[in-house]
Amino acid sequence: MYFIALLVLVVQLGASTTFARPGQPPIVHTGLGSIRGTILESRLGRKFYAFRGIRYANAPVGQLRFQPPQPVDAWNGTLDATEDGPMCPQPALDQSDVSEDCLRLNVYSSVIPGENVRIAPRDVLVYLHPGGFYVFSGQSKNNAGPQNLMDQDVVLVTINYRLGSLGFMSTGTKDCPGNAGFKDQVMALKWVRDHISAFGGRSDSVTLMGYSAGALSNTLHMVSPMSKGLFHRVIVMSASGVSQVQIPTDQIHLAQKQATLLNCTTADIAEMVDCLREKPASDYADTLADMFVLSWNPVLLWTAVVEPDFGQERFLTEDPTQSFLKGDFVKVPVIAGITQDEFAGPAVSFLRNDTLRNELDTNFDTLAPVLFLYDDYPTNRLNITRQLREKFLGDEPLSLNRSIQGLNYLFADSLIGFAVHRFVQLVSPHTPVYQYKFSYVGRYSFFYYPDDQTPYGAVHHDDLLYLLSIPSVAPIFNVTDPESKTVERLTGMWTAFAKSGDPNTVQGIDKPNWTPVTERVDNYLNIGEDLKMETGLFTERFSFWDQLFPLPEVQ
Repeated sequence: MYFIALLVLVVQLGASTTFARPGQPPIVHTGLGSIRGTILESRLGRKFYAFRGIRYANAPVGQLRFQPPQPVDAWNGTLDATEDGPMCPQPALDQSDVSEDCLRLNVYSSVIPGENVRIAPRDVLVYLHPGGFYVFSGQSKNNAGPQNLMDQDVVLVTINYRLGSLGFMSTGTKDCPGNAGFKDQVMALKWVRDHISAFGGRSDSVTLMGYSAGALSNTLHMVSPMSKGLFHRVIVMSASGVSQVQIPTDQIHLAQKQATLLNCTTADIAEMVDCLREKPASDYADTLADMFVLSWNPVLLWTAVVEPDFGQERFLTEDPTQSFLKGDFVKVPVIAGITQDEFAGPAVSFLRNDTLRNELDTNFDTLAPVLFLYDDYPTNRLNITRQLREKFLGDEPLSLNRSIQGLNYLFADSLIGFAVHRFVQLVSPHTPVYQYKFSYVGRYSFFYYPDDQTPYGAVHHDDLLYLLSIPSVAPIFNVTDPESKTVERLTGMWTAFAKSGDPNTVQGIDKPNWTPVTERVDNYLNIGEDLKMETGLFTERFSFWDQLFPLPEVQ
């Protein structure tokens, strides 16, 4: 009788939650086939469904390598989606957890449709992971655990996309036009559109949330003709696709460098690509470090490209800055921001290492354009370099004590801050942009300094610890932990935005009174121990970068 009464109550309330029968795994039915998942528990002890390792595209192997993803084939029987799928090829201690058959996604939901239960479909949050386009994944066990967000009433999707040369190689020819990893993301969004209703999600309410490389991706989806209609709100965390970085039509030099490392010809592009198709995926992971110029720099090695037209569907048809300047982008509500301290890690790595520090000091004029991402800028590179050195580092030799803040600012602004500033500058006149600075410093961090227990500050990725579970860095915080309030704030505001396009509609926490950026006022929410509205996000620093790299004329 209790079960019947509970079932009636759930139906009356619009089916806020429905679970599989005790001892039986949850199963959903899609147009591709049935999928079996499992039941997990959120941070606060709420049960939810997890469907992991679902293919959204066929394995990009053989002749499909370097090509756009192909829609996944339907299957017979019931797909086992009880565990994470593999990461895309990258260096990893456990290579059994890495495979080129990696175009998988995970879906988490606290409600799924049932034969006898009516549910109110929920808004969908799609997460694109960071990693510079060459590492990490959407796996629940490593980089994208759902436990924090699943205390909120949303459906969460995390995805993998191809990485490194396998995902972003571009030759400027029809053999490998580029942007394959971005096209993977588009294919995953199409899968969400077509199948998310089976998991209790709304295909007409999809919010893209991306961090670093994932955030850069999200800004490009706003201008890509391939992505139109596939999302309705965007959360841009610590990166964007518009900055001092010049978007090329190819990266043939990287393709040839990869070919040389794998003993393929570089004389003929078609032959080179054919040879690269035959190499084991593990060879790409094994040679990844050798693709960089100096100590895993430049951090952003592979970029999007404006694809030449060979009759293919193109992810980018013009420079994204031009699209934003012309207002030719999807005008949806945006959350965009950065952390207080961003890229302190690379700064300390260079300054602590005598060899790297001396090399940077001695060859600053040649290394700065590479490290700070303006090596392809068409004019005044040497003058820009001299101004950057003078402003941030001065004329004295580099040292750990004297140079740490300035070098941190150089990495932070060139890789992250200026790009987000420019994105906000271009987008905010056309659509609401809720800007933030994350300054909260908890007990755990992605970077500790001066010892291994003291967080340097709020650095790159640190805000993710309060949205996702990342077990290698921090535990899942319980309600008595000092970090719990920040978890509640971030997950509450982000999911309120995913539901309404306005983070101020959050329930159950102190209201942020978050005011969008206006034409006259650079508003932002400072997310620290408290929530405070402030104005002028690093105005003096970003104005300096604006002068060095002025916006181009509209073409």
